[in-house]
Amino acid sequence: MPKINELKKALDDAGNNVQNIEDKRQDMAIKLASDPTSFSDEDLEKVNDEYSKAVKIRNFADEALKNARAFEIANMDKNDVEPLNKEEKNLKDEFVKNFKAMIKGDPKIVNLVTSSTDESGNAIGLTIPQDIQTAINQLVRQYDSLEQYVNKEAVSTQTGSRVYEKWTDVTPLTDLDDETATIGDNDDPNLTLIKYAIHRYAGITTATNSLLKDTADNILAWLSQWIAKKVVVTRNAKIIAAMNTVPKKPTLAKFDDIIDLINTSVDPAIKSTSFLLTNVSGCNVLCKVKDAMGRYLLQPDPQQPDQMLIKGKRVVMISDKWLPNTGTTAAPVYPLYYGDLSQAVTLFDRENASLLSTNIGGGAFEKDQTKIRVIDRFDVQTTDSDAFVAGSFSAIADQKANFAASATSNA
Repeated sequence: MPKINELKKALDDAGNNVQNIEDKRQDMAIKLASDPTSFSDEDLEKVNDEYSKAVKIRNFADEALKNARAFEIANMDKNDVEPLNKEEKNLKDEFVKNFKAMIKGDPKIVNLVTSSTDESGNAIGLTIPQDIQTAINQLVRQYDSLEQYVNKEAVSTQTGSRVYEKWTDVTPLTDLDDETATIGDNDDPNLTLIKYAIHRYAGITTATNSLLKDTADNILAWLSQWIAKKVVVTRNAKIIAAMNTVPKKPTLAKFDDIIDLINTSVDPAIKSTSFLLTNVSGCNVLCKVKDAMGRYLLQPDPQQPDQMLIKGKRVVMISDKWLPNTGTTAAPVYPLYYGDLSQAVTLFDRENASLLSTNIGGGAFEKDQTKIRVIDRFDVQTTDSDAFVAGSFSAIADQKANFAASATSNA
C-alpha cells in the first residue's frame, strides 16, 4: 500500500526547505544591493544550486504523492469509499450549480465569472476547483500522454525564465602536472537561459439541454472526460513540436542504425535514464526486425513481460492518434525518439484551467445552442537539445547473417 502519510510529510518538509532557501536568497540579494562584496560568486552559485536541488526534490515528492494517491483510489474497495463530507459536497455542488447557471446565462454568475481577467486582459471564466482538476489529471494519465515523460514545472506567473546547464557543457577539472602548480579557476559553465510565456489553449463544445438535467456526478464526469482528452491532444502536440526541434534527426534504415542510436547519440551521463519512444505502427515494424541470429530486435523485459526492450533500453509505445506518423498513408515515416525527455523538454504549467459559455457567439444564437469553452494555460520549451534525438524510419532491414564468411575464415 502507498505510504500516503509519509509522502505527505516528505512533501511538506521539501516545500519548507524550498521556502527557507528562497528566504536565504532574498536576504542575500538585499545585502548585495548595499554591499556588492558581501558574497562571493561561489556563495551565489552554491545557494542557487541548493535552491534548484530543493525544487527538484519538492517536485519529485509532489509527483510521488499524486501517484500514490491515484494508486490508492484505483485499488480502493467500493465498501471503503467514504461519502463526501459536508464541506466537500458543498464545494462540488457549488461548482455544478454555478456551471449550470453559467450555461443558462444567469446574469449574477455570468457577471461573476467574466469580471476577473488574466494578465492579457482576457476573462478567466469559471475556475475549475483543485479536487476536480486532480480528477482530470488522473484521467490524463490513462491516455497516452507525453506529459508524463517531460519535466513538468508548476508556475504562478505569466512569463518567466530558468537557467540550465547542459550535460555536454560540463568540463573536466584541470590536470596539475606537478606539486607546485597553481590551481586555476574552473571554466565558467555554459549556461542557457530558457524563457517561458504561458499561452492559452482553448476548445469549444456544444452543450445540449439534457446536460442541465443530469446529476452533479454525471456533469462532472462528462466535463472531466472532455477536458482530459483536449488536454492530452493539445499538450502532446506542443511536446512533439519541442521534441522535433532537437538538432540530431537521424534517418534509420537497418538494425545496426538503431544500435548506433542507442550507443552514440546521447551523452553517457544520461544514458541510464534514456529510453526509446515510438508509436504503435512503428513498434509493429520494429517487432518484426531480426538480428543475424534470427532473434527479434525487440525483447520482452524479464521483470515486466508486457514491456519491450532493445539492447536493455525500454521502448515506450504511444498510440498513433497521439503520436502520428509523418509522410503519406502509402509511405509512412515512423518516429523513433531516444534520450531522456525529462532533460530535453520542460512543460511550464499555469494550472489554471477555466470554463466559459455563450448562447450568443460561435453560431449558438442561430442554432439555439450553448457553447462551452475550456482554456488550458501552459508553455513547452526545449531545455537541453542534446539530451534527445528525433530519429525516424520507413523500414528497418534485418541484420545480415555472416555465417558463410565465418565458416570460410575458420576453414
